[in-house]
Amino acid sequence: MKVILTSAAAIAVIAVAANFGLDRAGFSAQDQQSGSSVRLD
Repeated sequence: MKVILTSAAAIAVIAVAANFGLDRAGFSAQDQQSGSSVRLD
């Protein structure tokens, strides 16, 4: 049971870190899917 909880916590930490890292690197869905002619507010 301890291994399952540890792995679930590790998955959550990796997911949050990947989200922030990719947003800062410019790989967000908004940056990737919109061109120069799209106006996003």
